[in-house]
Amino acid sequence: MPESGTGVLILAAGKGTRMKSETPKVLLPLLDEPLLYYPMTSTCSSAFSGRAVVVGHGSGSVAEYLEKTWPGTDVVIQEEQLGTGHAVAVAREWIARFEHVLIMPGDVPLISRETLSLIHSRHLEGSEDCSFLVFEPTDPTGYGRVLDTDTGIRIVEEKDAMEHEKKCGRVNGGIYAFRTSILLEQLDFINRNNAQGEYYLTDIIHNLCSCGNKVRMILCSDPEEIEGVNDPVQLDRVSRALRKRILARHMENGLKCVDSESVWIGPGVTIDGDVSMEPFVQIWGSSRIGTGSSLGSFSIVRNSFIGENVHLSSHVVIQDSTVRNSACLGPFAFIRDGSEVMGGAFVGKFVEIKKSTIGEGSKVPHLAYIGDAVVGVDANIGAGTITCNYDGNRKNPTFIGDRCFVGSSTMLVAPVSLGDGSYTAAGSVITKDVPPGSLAIGRARQKNIEGWACRRKKPEEGGE
Repeated sequence: MPESGTGVLILAAGKGTRMKSETPKVLLPLLDEPLLYYPMTSTCSSAFSGRAVVVGHGSGSVAEYLEKTWPGTDVVIQEEQLGTGHAVAVAREWIARFEHVLIMPGDVPLISRETLSLIHSRHLEGSEDCSFLVFEPTDPTGYGRVLDTDTGIRIVEEKDAMEHEKKCGRVNGGIYAFRTSILLEQLDFINRNNAQGEYYLTDIIHNLCSCGNKVRMILCSDPEEIEGVNDPVQLDRVSRALRKRILARHMENGLKCVDSESVWIGPGVTIDGDVSMEPFVQIWGSSRIGTGSSLGSFSIVRNSFIGENVHLSSHVVIQDSTVRNSACLGPFAFIRDGSEVMGGAFVGKFVEIKKSTIGEGSKVPHLAYIGDAVVGVDANIGAGTITCNYDGNRKNPTFIGDRCFVGSSTMLVAPVSLGDGSYTAAGSVITKDVPPGSLAIGRARQKNIEGWACRRKKPEEGGE
């Protein structure tokens, strides 16, 4: 006996030949996420009892992505791609676990959770054997036409349609809800007698109507939601539409953009109230931007947490890191690899922070590299300071205590520690630990050679 509930089957086996890419189509990036991310997100609902993805071309890469990002998703392999009907047939054992199944393509990133909920709820409420989405685009070219015939609804792919059938403006959305027992019966009756030599899932619709089963069309009011991605032009068009939707949602919640046409925000980003962004800002991944923060032009934040009232000047790049409340960064700062900039700290121009912590109120104003280090509170790191953390075999740590003053152009050769309140003289190479409150000087003594400049001049050319 099948489980009660509805399973979701996502068809993602196609190669995407028109994309002209070796990457499986469903893994091509769209706003910094794979194309498959979007149908997986829209079907992430307690209304569904399970999910499976049919994979084919590049199945190993797609399965790896699903295992890492969407654990618990079942993977069904379609070795040979022979159409949508064949893709569903190879998943019949999985489908049989559920009373109903929702089937959708993996390349419709604009489909909303609300629309999928609509088809699912209406399918169940009407006790339908099959429900499917239709829409009426401005230009139906390329879509399967949905025709009313004497024997019921019939879907004709464009390559099989006659000229008068192509004039029909109502087209198939490619998203279906089936009563599982009916679907499994009908899979045995479809064939490949069509222009593409494939098993069409749509043939089941007409068969059901001919047999008197209950089939329901559900009109999608926004045709843009159903737009598929089959070539780079469509990928670009969908990308722009998705970007506008995401921006509109954040601006409704208080985001202020100087130029929204140049700002790009990924689908997994969270932005709290009263955040402002200058032109050409990019926010990607699972980033979060706190209330009252401002981001300067050309700043890029990826998979990072930005606290409240943080100010990023222009050209700040932050990756996989955390910036706490009221910190100030940039311009031209690079924060990466799990770094943490604590509250009220300042990281200035041409500074790179890698896998390090900058303590509260501390300053790294300019021209410095801090790697594999911990900097305490209220410390000052002079211009040109470098933590020499790599000895050729491994990375070594540097510890800089509270209220330290590191002179300009100090080389801190790790592993090394600077005690609280210690100082280093400008231009020093520090190779030993510095006790608290001490001044460390690690440079050669200056020697002045008087008259040297005159002696090095060449004799004047000419007579003896």
